[in-house]
Amino acid sequence: MSDTQFKKQLKDYVDSNSFIYPLAKSLYRKYCNIAGPFHLSPDFIIFGISRSGTTSLFQYLSKHPNIEPCAIKEPHYFDQYYDRGINWYRMNFPLKWQNLISTKIKNQKLVTGEATGAYLLNPHAPKRIYDLNPKIKLILLLRNPIDRAFSHYQRKLNNGTEKLSFEEAIEKENSRIAGELEKMEQNEKYYSDNFHTNSYLATGLCASRLKRWLEYFPLDQISIIENEDFLQNPQKIYDETLNFLGLPHHKLSNTKKFSKQKSSIQINPKTREKLVEYCKPFNEELFSIIGKRFDWEK
Repeated sequence: MSDTQFKKQLKDYVDSNSFIYPLAKSLYRKYCNIAGPFHLSPDFIIFGISRSGTTSLFQYLSKHPNIEPCAIKEPHYFDQYYDRGINWYRMNFPLKWQNLISTKIKNQKLVTGEATGAYLLNPHAPKRIYDLNPKIKLILLLRNPIDRAFSHYQRKLNNGTEKLSFEEAIEKENSRIAGELEKMEQNEKYYSDNFHTNSYLATGLCASRLKRWLEYFPLDQISIIENEDFLQNPQKIYDETLNFLGLPHHKLSNTKKFSKQKSSIQINPKTREKLVEYCKPFNEELFSIIGKRFDWEK
């Protein structure tokens, strides 16, 4: 039996045992409260947007000699698992002694961070992150909201969780997610999987959500990257991101795209034309906020 199989069987046994599960959960929480303070907190967070290259950028950054990344790319602490506590979150990051060795012995800066693309959607995430570290470096990847929506749709279509056509899914989006954002705003503990999985267009039309982040963080504390620029010039964007993080230049060994999906379907040109007009005022508001424009009306 492999180690992975053993861990899965152990997890299944613990999860199915009504006595062992709460006991194991309680013991692990206590362990986190003891060990958590010995771990670092993140220096940077890639906080959005999903389907815009967050996985690729995180993987590229993880290869840098000065970066020790979060143990998992998307811990979802500031949206889905905030009730688990800061020490649970810190357990995903390097130990403080690693930073001490790096800075005092190797004379080398050590940086750590994570990437949860859904944080942008959560109305409570910016304040929670600010309370942890008001000086944290934030990275936001943006994408043409139509292409992002279609990529989101393709992913759900491929994994069998979407049965509608793209046009039908867009038409029914508002009714599918009706009231979900309001529930998240009113209840800090409420996490809407429905909103995250069915908000094809709403996720990419992010001007109003970015405004909430700017209530806590100045614009110069957020590195804003456009997906198409990243795809065309990965080393250039990588260098700019390293500079933003205060790290030395590092040559990418390869520019493999992570989370890349293959599909035989294409968006209907007439559908795109309609969506270009629909998205235009939202995009203009975003461009006004960030002080730059992207060619999203192609």
